[in-house]
Amino acid sequence: MSTEPTPITYAGAGVDVEAGDRAVELMKASVARATRSEVLGGLGGFAGMFDASALKGMDRPVLATSTDGVGTKVAIAQALDVHDTIGYDLVGMVVDDIVVCGAEPLFMTDYIATGRVVPERIADIVRGIAAACEQAGVALVGGETAEHPGLLAPDEYDVAGAATGVVEHDAVLGPQRVRAGDVVLGLASSGLHSNGYSLVRKVVESAGWALDRHVEEFGHTLGEELLTPTRVYSADLLALIRTDGVDVHALSHVTGGGLAANLARVLPADVLARVDRSTWRPPAVFSTVAELGRVPRPDLERTLNMGVGFVAVLPADQADRATSVLQARGIDTWVMGEVHTLDGAPVADGVEVVQGAKGVDGGSVQVVGEHP
Repeated sequence: MSTEPTPITYAGAGVDVEAGDRAVELMKASVARATRSEVLGGLGGFAGMFDASALKGMDRPVLATSTDGVGTKVAIAQALDVHDTIGYDLVGMVVDDIVVCGAEPLFMTDYIATGRVVPERIADIVRGIAAACEQAGVALVGGETAEHPGLLAPDEYDVAGAATGVVEHDAVLGPQRVRAGDVVLGLASSGLHSNGYSLVRKVVESAGWALDRHVEEFGHTLGEELLTPTRVYSADLLALIRTDGVDVHALSHVTGGGLAANLARVLPADVLARVDRSTWRPPAVFSTVAELGRVPRPDLERTLNMGVGFVAVLPADQADRATSVLQARGIDTWVMGEVHTLDGAPVADGVEVVQGAKGVDGGSVQVVGEHP
């Protein structure tokens, strides 16, 4: 007597379409707040639509686009079961790359891949993305949640996003504007941001530290420190760019590769920026990672932001004005270095000079001195 095989359904394969629909319902309100007047249509379309007719009033509009993820920081969110902050990390990594060239970010989409759709968890992730987009003045015009059973564990997920912005061709920031005599401003980070977590997690694991361990230097638990959201700078930097009496020449987002390499990317090949560590004290998390893992300083500085989330390059006589603008917006800012001609730079002997990075034949950067 033969037995009929059991029918195989999509749900039986591990994909819950109804859970995905519930997640969309839970996120609708937060997504609705992350919008702009140019957005056409609503959540649920095959594509997000953005009215670009305003670009017709620009002389030569240049579109800028960026895509990124959060990296292994998501492992910390999953371990702590806290998912409403990781969206800030995603938006910061994507949108703040766009403002580097002087562009105003306009809209963003996100992608979440997970082993199992838990509607409340997906809604928490998107709530963070939407809140950060709202803060940055960026419209969240769409996204996708994909269930990948068998590829990801049920409670695992990863996030990615992409954004588009626009800038007048004549207003593009970058190496072509930088001059010898400019100063380098440092803008404080909120902590580790979203880079170097493979190193940090390895250090923590090797030391046997639990995420719920209270760390006196932090004033809270290790997990809370590691999950501190990335600061989103784009609205503040656009305000700086638009400030009368301030002519920003270049901006650099300090992400993977560290301060020196990312600054070198936005400098012309004939200059060297000399940055002095004595001008700032990195937050305690950086020294904790260094000491706990006995991480060599060169490796540490090539991996982590060391308390500097962004860098601005501008004329020296505008530094005070620029600093005041950013300080008033809640960002600790200071002069950390200056730009010299390559042949006239005061290069310290025996100290590494970083030249260019990530395929860019850029300028040179030397970091000298010691932190207070």
